[in-house]
Amino acid sequence: MSRLQVLCLFVLCSLPAFGCEQRLPDYAQAIKPGTVSSGSASESSDSGYQVVAPNANAVRPSSVKQTPASPASTPRDGWTPIPIPNAGATGFETPTREYLFCFWNVENLFDDVNDGRNGQGDKEYDPWLANHPDILKLKLSKLADALLAMNGGKGPDILAIVEVESLRAAQLLQFTLNARLPDELHYRHVLMKEIKIGRHIAPAILTRLPIVADRTRHVGTSAQRIIKAHIVVDGRELIVIASHWTSRLRDENVRQRSEYAEKIYGECNAIWHADRNADILICGDFNDNPTDPSVTQHLRATGDLARVRNGSSLSLFNLFADKSATSGFGTQYERGWNIFDQIVVSPGMIDGTAWNVEPETVQVGSNLVQQGDRIRRPWRFGGEKDHNPRGYSDHFPVSVKLRLDR
Repeated sequence: MSRLQVLCLFVLCSLPAFGCEQRLPDYAQAIKPGTVSSGSASESSDSGYQVVAPNANAVRPSSVKQTPASPASTPRDGWTPIPIPNAGATGFETPTREYLFCFWNVENLFDDVNDGRNGQGDKEYDPWLANHPDILKLKLSKLADALLAMNGGKGPDILAIVEVESLRAAQLLQFTLNARLPDELHYRHVLMKEIKIGRHIAPAILTRLPIVADRTRHVGTSAQRIIKAHIVVDGRELIVIASHWTSRLRDENVRQRSEYAEKIYGECNAIWHADRNADILICGDFNDNPTDPSVTQHLRATGDLARVRNGSSLSLFNLFADKSATSGFGTQYERGWNIFDQIVVSPGMIDGTAWNVEPETVQVGSNLVQQGDRIRRPWRFGGEKDHNPRGYSDHFPVSVKLRLDR
């Protein structure tokens, strides 16, 4: 065989087979080969695989959400796993020692598959966003606009979000963000445990940092929206607990929010008793303020640093405990300002070793308002029946800088 023939054969073998991959939705284009797009908790072995998105117009009547196939299984409808050579099991480590954390209630982020959901709150968004890819594209683009305005254009290094319908919905946001980022800044992992009871919305975590995917857990009862994830950089573990507490639609929900707080505190207390230096970050839309009993008595979250550092029992430090809802730290407006979206940390996050929080850097994305709104409320994206210009979410994002010390 001549050198020319060998060269031609090499080039042909290097090309992808035509028809192997389905086209990504327009808003998810530019996902480059070699990108690890999912390190979801439900498929921890998939961290070396890229998920190729199905057509944005697809409508699947089945109520069962389909997920990316694992390497050992047959690819399911619309999903094609692509092996990535030499992909690490946990992602990559960045040279920086400072990271931005962000929490955001992204207001009904549903995916592009119509699951026929007919429950209160779901039946409006499930078919609407699935059957109108232009609206879904706009929603994803607006979220990405806000997120990529953070951290010098890089977006948060760790992003916890709530009101997410499915792993698929979280991955669509991942695709959208990655399409606008260089390869080295891609979000390589999506961690989520879907909720099957009540409203089909749950927390999810996106990060470009290394994770321990098989340790991701749903915390609490099957109806409680709490996820616990483990991020490890340079051998130092950060435990992130993201949650979305019961709404204020009914008075009896006060008890349910207290139950959320007790469940999260119990999880943290068990970790703390095993390791008092454990670095734990708790975040969420608590639907209660920092001064409400669910937060102060049941979550044991306070602004008293001395109590957190020196107490004989576990107290948690609430970064929003001393903030005023009417002085730029309100995150949700409903007949008045509230600080429902909060970040709380364990004593290990303020001890000067391993992971630490920088409390003075806590911020609220209060610039995401509609021009001319004198109250300066969060500019919501809204639902199908809303005809006003569409914004971002009915909550502001909250963020804080984390530092990894030797």
